[in-house]
Amino acid sequence: MTQPRELADDDPGSPGQPPGNGPLGSTAPTAPQLPAARPGTGGADVLARIPAFPPAPPAVKIELPQGPTAAWLSRIPTTQKVAFITIDDGWTKQPEAISLIRAAHVPVTLFLTMNAIRSDPGYFKELQAAGAVIEAHTITHADLRGKSPDFQRREICGSADQLSAIYGRRPVLFRPPFGNKDPMTLQVTHECGMRAAFFWKETVDKGVVRFQEGHTVLPGDIILMHFRPAFADDFLAALQAIHDAGLTPALLEDYIP
Repeated sequence: MTQPRELADDDPGSPGQPPGNGPLGSTAPTAPQLPAARPGTGGADVLARIPAFPPAPPAVKIELPQGPTAAWLSRIPTTQKVAFITIDDGWTKQPEAISLIRAAHVPVTLFLTMNAIRSDPGYFKELQAAGAVIEAHTITHADLRGKSPDFQRREICGSADQLSAIYGRRPVLFRPPFGNKDPMTLQVTHECGMRAAFFWKETVDKGVVRFQEGHTVLPGDIILMHFRPAFADDFLAALQAIHDAGLTPALLEDYIP
C-alpha cells in the first residue's frame, strides 16, 4: 500500500490533507458541527465540546526489538482501551491550542521541527507546562529517505540536541517528516539515543478524521495532526473519534520502555 504523505504546515499543499491514506483509507467527518477556529479564541462554546474520558489505565509497556535500529511503529501493540494524539511541526502558534490542551486534560506528544518553532520557542514551553511531551521531528523538515548518513544524523541528532537545550529534556522518540524513512533513518535514530520512530493510523485535517483501516480508532492507534489554522477543529475531532471508539487518550511515552 502506498504510504500517505504527511504535509508540513508550510508545504504548499498543507491546506489540504493526504488523500485517504492509501487505497484502504476512508474519511469520516467526526465533528461537522464545529466552527472553524479563529486565532485568539477558545471560548466556552468550543471548550464545552471537549468529550469527557475515564482515566487512562496504568500503562503496560511494550517490548521493543533489540538491535542496532530504532523500532518503527504506527500503532502501539496493546489491548488496553487507549489511543495516542501526536501533533507535528509547529508552524502555526495559536493561543487557543494552549487553552484547549489545558482544558481537555489529556496527554499529547509534540513532534517539533526546529525551523518551525524558532520564531517562538516559548509557545511550546507553555504547552509543555500544560502536560505536552516534546519529541523530535528534524531541523528542517527534510525528506530523509535516501539521504546520506551524515545528512540524516545532522537532522535527527541535531534536532534532539537543540530541543534538549531549549526544553530541558532530550527526546526519546522521533517521527521522520512525511513519514518517509529508510533503514539508515532507523539506524541513525537509534544512534542518536532515541528508542522508536513513528508513523500513524489516522490523520486529522479541517475537522475530518481519515482512517487507514476501517472507520473507527482502534486500541493503540496513533493519530496524527498538525499545528494548523483549524487546530481547534482538528483537536476536537481527534478527541471525539477516540471517545466514539470507547477509548481514552494516553501518553505515548508511557508505553515505550
